[in-house]
Amino acid sequence: MSPHSSTRRAAALAAVAAMTVVGLQTGTASAGQQTPGDSSSAPTAQAFQSATARTAAIKSAQSDASTTAKALRLGGQEKLIARDVVKDADGTVHTRYERTYAGLPVLGGDLVTHTTAGGTLKSVTKATGARISVPSTTPEVKTAAGARTVIWAGDGTPVLALESVRTGVRKDGTPSRVRVLTDATTGATLRSTEEIETSGVGNSQYSGTVDLSTTASGSGFELTDGDRGGHSTYDLNQGESGTGDLVTDDDDTWGDGTGNDRQTAAVDAHYGAAQTWDFYKSAFGRDGIAGDGKAAYSRVHYGDAYVNAFWDDSCFCMTYGDGADNKSALTALDVAGHEMSHGLTSSTANLEYSGESGGLNEATSDILGTSVEFAADNSTDVGDYLIGEEIDINGDGTPLRYMDEPSKDGGSADYWDSGVGDLDVHYSSGVANHFFYLLSEGSGAKTINGVDYDSPTADGSTVTGIGRDKAVQIWYKALSVYMTSTTDYADARTATEKAATDLYGADSAELAAVDAAWSAVNVG
Repeated sequence: MSPHSSTRRAAALAAVAAMTVVGLQTGTASAGQQTPGDSSSAPTAQAFQSATARTAAIKSAQSDASTTAKALRLGGQEKLIARDVVKDADGTVHTRYERTYAGLPVLGGDLVTHTTAGGTLKSVTKATGARISVPSTTPEVKTAAGARTVIWAGDGTPVLALESVRTGVRKDGTPSRVRVLTDATTGATLRSTEEIETSGVGNSQYSGTVDLSTTASGSGFELTDGDRGGHSTYDLNQGESGTGDLVTDDDDTWGDGTGNDRQTAAVDAHYGAAQTWDFYKSAFGRDGIAGDGKAAYSRVHYGDAYVNAFWDDSCFCMTYGDGADNKSALTALDVAGHEMSHGLTSSTANLEYSGESGGLNEATSDILGTSVEFAADNSTDVGDYLIGEEIDINGDGTPLRYMDEPSKDGGSADYWDSGVGDLDVHYSSGVANHFFYLLSEGSGAKTINGVDYDSPTADGSTVTGIGRDKAVQIWYKALSVYMTSTTDYADARTATEKAATDLYGADSAELAAVDAAWSAVNVG
């Protein structure tokens, strides 16, 4: 189970119905500059050496939470709940908190404090700058069974609200869990958010012959990865609930590289999970999705002819369908990286899955899934800036999304405008995907690993890239210590500027490139 029950989600690869736009309010002090790192390399953003050290840091932050609340001049009925701590190499500590008011959860009230190695508060990043206060904590409208009373602070003046969850199944077979916030005084719907976040669409089917970490069991073997927190892969046998059966084998040789063998989908899913875990560890010093050394798990063979894949916080797991022909599982490497990265987002900024924050949520999964694909250095599935190019979800050989020019998919936005937040989150993600491509590779025509790209800019400017390794460090640091649940594109620019300053310095070429890339996608 995810520890973040207030915003539990599941995320899927292919687009679903567009979500409601939610505004963002920020209350942010300027972030102090760290000692610049060597700009010839990408410094690691997290310096904890073990999950135990991180857990101890969170416990310590919680013990000091009341002192921190006073230092931030929060109201007497407000309390802080420490959710994550990130420590930079120079000792700077970023602590992420949730808030409560009179014992009620405050949704959209999350904040991050940034303190020096000596414990001096440098700045604070807030999801909302509004003072948390409501006239009454007793609902005036009828409370539905199972609903909980909360404070909604993500859109203007904080209000007392009722949070309820409706479950079902969407037209394409994807599970549905809609979180509804209702004004506890008027009964008006404040927000409705789909929490199943979809992605697009051994001897593996997509990555060739790969090494798998398995566990001996009795006279055979099981797909449990003892090297990576015990990540296990299960066969749902076309079911749509439960865990399914742990995938096992007699001789530790798995799959035949085709969809005719049920093990093949499990091979790709298990391999993708391992590569994503390893990328988080090597690139960010992060021990698993939540940074606590604990594994998620994977479920393959979901439903009948299900053409999607999704992450679900409530099970802390990835789930993959078999495609329209039941032989083309949506388990390609970048898809696996995409799905696991929804869990990473939930464990860090917890970006709401609607409006501009939803687009940033989806883009984060595309950005990290792409980075996993490059980092894996797999000769069968080489790194590229195409999303889901191996799974042929469109049936014509085209990828699901393009990062260099997102509009080539027929729906994604290349540039920001005031209506971007009204788009489906898989299409509004195009702005951030385009930003990341430009920051990594720059504008104009080029060929990378055999794929031709020709990335345009909104203002006709020429952008020079800083390399993908530096770009992903900037994105991850922004996500993990500066973004909050309701960050929009303007604030994402601010967050990445702060991250680039922390990592490379206020006068660095990297910071200049961040500014140039955002301007090139019309985010001012």
